[in-house]
Amino acid sequence: MSWGAVVIPFTPSDSFLTLETALFMTKQTLNFQAEVAQLLHLVTHSLYSNKEIFLRELISNASDACDKLRFEAINAPDLLESDAELKVKVTFDKDAKTLTITDNGIGLSQQEAIDNLGTIAKSGTKDFVSKLSGDQKADSQLIGQFGVGFYSGFIVADKITVESRRAGLPVAQGVRWVSDGGATGGAFEVEAIAREQRGTSVTLHLREDAQDYANAWKVKGVISKYSDHISLPILMEKEEWKDGELINPSDESGGRQPGAMVKTGDWETVNKANAIWARAKKDISQEQYDDFYKQISHDFEAPLAHTHNRVEGSTEYTQLLYIPGKAPMDLYNREKTAGIKLYVKRVFIMDDAEALLPTYLRFVKGVVDSADLPLNVSRELLQESRDVKAIREGCTKRVLGMLEDLAKHDIAPVASADGVTDVVSEEDKAQWGKYTKFYAEFGAVLKEGLGEDFANKDRLAKLLRFASTGSDTASISLADYKTRMKEGQEAIYYITADTLAAAKNSPQLEVFKKKGIEVLLMTDRVDEWALNYLQDFDGTPMQSVAKGAVDLGSLQDETEKKAAEEAAETFKPLLAKLKEALKDKAEDVRVTTRLVDSPACLVVQDHGMSTQLARMLKQAGQAAPEVKPVLEVNAEHALVKKLEGSVHFNDLAHILFDQALLAEGGMPADPAAYVKRVNALLV
Repeated sequence: MSWGAVVIPFTPSDSFLTLETALFMTKQTLNFQAEVAQLLHLVTHSLYSNKEIFLRELISNASDACDKLRFEAINAPDLLESDAELKVKVTFDKDAKTLTITDNGIGLSQQEAIDNLGTIAKSGTKDFVSKLSGDQKADSQLIGQFGVGFYSGFIVADKITVESRRAGLPVAQGVRWVSDGGATGGAFEVEAIAREQRGTSVTLHLREDAQDYANAWKVKGVISKYSDHISLPILMEKEEWKDGELINPSDESGGRQPGAMVKTGDWETVNKANAIWARAKKDISQEQYDDFYKQISHDFEAPLAHTHNRVEGSTEYTQLLYIPGKAPMDLYNREKTAGIKLYVKRVFIMDDAEALLPTYLRFVKGVVDSADLPLNVSRELLQESRDVKAIREGCTKRVLGMLEDLAKHDIAPVASADGVTDVVSEEDKAQWGKYTKFYAEFGAVLKEGLGEDFANKDRLAKLLRFASTGSDTASISLADYKTRMKEGQEAIYYITADTLAAAKNSPQLEVFKKKGIEVLLMTDRVDEWALNYLQDFDGTPMQSVAKGAVDLGSLQDETEKKAAEEAAETFKPLLAKLKEALKDKAEDVRVTTRLVDSPACLVVQDHGMSTQLARMLKQAGQAAPEVKPVLEVNAEHALVKKLEGSVHFNDLAHILFDQALLAEGGMPADPAAYVKRVNALLV
């Protein structure tokens, strides 16, 4: 029974399109997921500025398919059938105007073709599409990071035909998938076919402006540029020159028809076909390192740094790790698996082997090839393996070493007093500004390591950078801060806030500004949590200016201390009334010396949870204890003096508290009541 051509709207949640029902259909026409249709529209309008990138993406997909088959065949060797030599073939047909990439890898079932080629398989699709701006360069980088390489084929093709059969399925259960990239309404066709060959063929029907990709010289050049490192052989049919026929068969001197390159029927390997990480460093150029990074990361920019090492000893492995220059859009998605590629003796095992690096280094890309792990290693075994623990420690050490080197050479040397500047190599000059760029992209993630990696906490602390009351840019290290501490200063002072402006203008900084004491300004959401794990730096305690009573030690002279004590004694009756009026809001009310221009501010006890952290936890839907802050008042401020004897004492007390809450980025529990009180005093 044939259903003919039917149109079925499709989303990933559809479950009725099982393999059994699909095989009864001679052809199905399904609609693309909405986000894919939008993506295809951008791609087909020349989104990629570098068109040839499509071939890198499709060959990478073919290589991955072969790697996956090799891995599955460890436990199921029958999947290899009678074709155990894994390879990728690239062919073209000038007359038909097609380019075809064929692999004998794992292949697709019909349902897998629908699921994988009709949708973007990664989570966060809508968020991804919402970030597309229409700017070609920016969007191409975003698409590269998201990893939707298959769709890049539509850069050069007005139609793509995919034919495939999954390893282990019978010949009759092949599948053909065809799409014009949304040109006729955002649909694709799927039908069951008989296919002898295991694996997948992707045939691009080339656009008129892409006919040069039906040319051996062009295709070989692109493969050499982007896919030389693929460990599988990439094969193309050999060509040789053939002279044209004689114009006059009986007259050798009468000239010939134009000659042409013709295919011989023999195949040749057009890439080096060995893993780049297995080659000696001296044999690999920087360009080759960068090209490999772009292939595994789908990034369009070169990495900031890389490290390539062979580690020998009780655990043997090779590592090739990269620091990207730009954060992926899903960096803060905790549900997304992240990690580096794991190989065992050059056999691909898994993508995103998160056990090989701590979570706070999830931005690192690269490969680890182990000589000791079993080929059938699972994610569960990775968590328990001693070898993996050694690899994890070694990779973490190398990554932190790369970051320390970038930080060391981030800023150009300053000339000495006599005008002498150290001689700097070109290699070091190339490093200038790289750590600043890295920190702008990944600094917040790096801070997570303070609470996750206690063994490297001191190394991480040296890599942190902050803005301060002396600099709006996040360029101040804790070591820099210590060199600028005033004589007699006993702590590294910092404040956390939602924004830089809120931190800079916080009333809690007033006495520090008055005395010229630098305070670090921390505005990342992770700061409050991370600083709980960093009690001191190089023997100097870290002190939040929003926690506890202000104590500047020897930086506060005896006259100031005496005046504060006298004010506290004088204001005792007023403080008692404020405590009573604000008993539901404030844990305590006290006089402070930290304020100069503001009437009041909020602080918490030394070891209490800050109001900012409590707000963030609530915003994230997490349970947070009810935080009652301490209200500190400036005894010299006119508004505070006005409180005593005022008939509006209760209203003024609440306004004082709510204004202090607003100044630190909070919101009154009852905004309408706050407005009503202010309005009553204004009329």
